[in-house]
Amino acid sequence: MSEAVVTGIGVTAPNGLGTEEFWQATLSGVSGIAEIQRFDAGGYPARLAGEVPGFEAKEHLSGRLIPQTDHMTRLALVAADWAIADSGTTPSALGDYDAGVVTASSSGGFEFGQRELQNLWAHGSKHVSAYQSYAWFYAVNTGQISIRHGMRGASGVVVSDQAGGLDALAQARRLIRKGSKYVVSGGIDGSLCPWGWTAQLASDALSTRTDVDRAYLPFDSEACGFVPGEGGALVVVEDAAHARDRGAPRIYGSIAGYGTTMDPAPGTGRPPGLERAVRLALAEAGAEPGEIDVVFADASGVPALDRIEAEAIRAVFGPGAVPVTAPKTMTGRLYSGAASLDVTMALLAIRDSTIPPTVNVRPDHAHGLDLVVDTPRSATVRTALVIARGYGGFNSAMVIREAP
Repeated sequence: MSEAVVTGIGVTAPNGLGTEEFWQATLSGVSGIAEIQRFDAGGYPARLAGEVPGFEAKEHLSGRLIPQTDHMTRLALVAADWAIADSGTTPSALGDYDAGVVTASSSGGFEFGQRELQNLWAHGSKHVSAYQSYAWFYAVNTGQISIRHGMRGASGVVVSDQAGGLDALAQARRLIRKGSKYVVSGGIDGSLCPWGWTAQLASDALSTRTDVDRAYLPFDSEACGFVPGEGGALVVVEDAAHARDRGAPRIYGSIAGYGTTMDPAPGTGRPPGLERAVRLALAEAGAEPGEIDVVFADASGVPALDRIEAEAIRAVFGPGAVPVTAPKTMTGRLYSGAASLDVTMALLAIRDSTIPPTVNVRPDHAHGLDLVVDTPRSATVRTALVIARGYGGFNSAMVIREAP
């Protein structure tokens, strides 16, 4: 089967625009979490979020695209531009159907949809933009990226939240194995508007603390939920032989293994599915637990879910046997953008022999994890595991390996 490798990265994150700006901010412990600025959240129980700073769409995109896209899609278009440029080629240089797009989304263009619904209620249907027909849609990022770059190959969208970024990359790898040469994939999400915020609050999993440094504390005895965010990462997943033959400037690493499960229905007495997802990913990669150099945790910040994740990691690797990190404490949980951003950090950790830190957390030793906190840890990283869980019981795990 064709080997799927990553040859390009594009990041739009709450603590940095662009891959290197984001990476340096992460290694320096710079957080992008603050009080929401996109709307007045003063009347809501939760008021903190990770917002992408200093992003002016008109500096990156044509005026034609601005009226027809949601903020989330603008972030995705820019991330895709950067990932494609980083890969050292253009899709138009490939065969007509060799290049595709697979993205993940948990909400679609919520902010665009809210504005148009307000126009409908306040002014009538003639005041609703024709672009509403697709600007809100879950698949809009895939569609806009493919149109912008003339990518007519096999494409798709995964509708999921935290697990979506991994699931999209897994689908991209399937397309590579079926004959595609080049796939832009990952997740960029964002629903920081009153409509989207109300939907997120319904989960009862958001932190309501107002102290930025103590609001999102996965694996901490004071954990009380998570802080949401926007943005994420898109990467170029490419057939390894194709990348070598065209002289790709760099190969960051390969997608070596993937596993996914669903948790059993409540009340069945069956164990959670996360441990099995991790073991499936390791088995597909042909990796023993001892070969994993770092685990990028899902890190929900919800005490019961943190306990389940810690139990799964201990069961597979042993207590304290592998470094664990959750740099999303600097961005918030980015829904479908979270896991692909973690994959990006795993690739950069391999490149720079550095494990990024988890900030603000005082590890609860009852979890039995070797949590990398406060500052980066120098380490030889050849193989990393990324864990992601979605609302409702989705579990996904992916093994990322150094370049072949």
